[in-house]
Amino acid sequence: MATSTDNKTIDLIIERQQDPESAPYNEEFSIPYKPNMNIISALMSIRENPVNKTGEKTIPIQWEMSCLEEVCGICSMVINDVPRQACSTLIDDLEQPIRLQPMRTFPVLRDLIIDRDSMFDSLKQVKAWIPIDGTYDIGPGPRMNENKRLMAYELSKCFTCGVCLEACPNVNEKSDFLGPFVFPQVRLKNVHPTGEMNKDERIGGFMEDGGLQGCSNSQNCVQVCPKGIPITTSIAAVNRKATLQSFRSFFGSDEY
Repeated sequence: MATSTDNKTIDLIIERQQDPESAPYNEEFSIPYKPNMNIISALMSIRENPVNKTGEKTIPIQWEMSCLEEVCGICSMVINDVPRQACSTLIDDLEQPIRLQPMRTFPVLRDLIIDRDSMFDSLKQVKAWIPIDGTYDIGPGPRMNENKRLMAYELSKCFTCGVCLEACPNVNEKSDFLGPFVFPQVRLKNVHPTGEMNKDERIGGFMEDGGLQGCSNSQNCVQVCPKGIPITTSIAAVNRKATLQSFRSFFGSDEY
């Protein structure tokens, strides 16, 4: 018995690129519809039968995936002009033809695969880690109060997916802005009882090029963050800490 989905198809326009130096081009595909498909399952369907809309055999599309549960962040791409996770974006929620593009804030390696190294370089600038070796005795570490623990949990949801960088108008080839994601990362480390010992070093990283002055408060980052992380709140908090640190550096005290 035929069903209403038997002859239904999904039309996709995928921006492709053979290597970092080659020019991008669009290729169209039409695949059979199945209920509850997401973007990853659509890409896997094309991989199983790499034939474009004109019926020509083509090179299988390259993209990245791992957890398929919106945990790893590696499947980020631009879907119908919105940066988001391919694994959690359902076909039924999208207008067709569905347009897939790589996040061009980052260097494109091939098709939908990007190079995220710049994100980790940014984390290095603001020293977004907690040292486990040092000259001080950290002991067992003090307990965090409940409010700080809840805040830290929300901040810890960041999985460096990069969609906030793609959405931010201040992250581009003409700017050295580190991007929105580093602010919650630094705030997370600074509220940790052990990480608090190095908080001035992290805040100091935002006073260098690409730091606080790069944010124009467009708040696009908040709109696209798949985990609902309080990014702009973190930016404001880091800004306050940086202001106090500047006064301490200039006057020798934060009492003013």
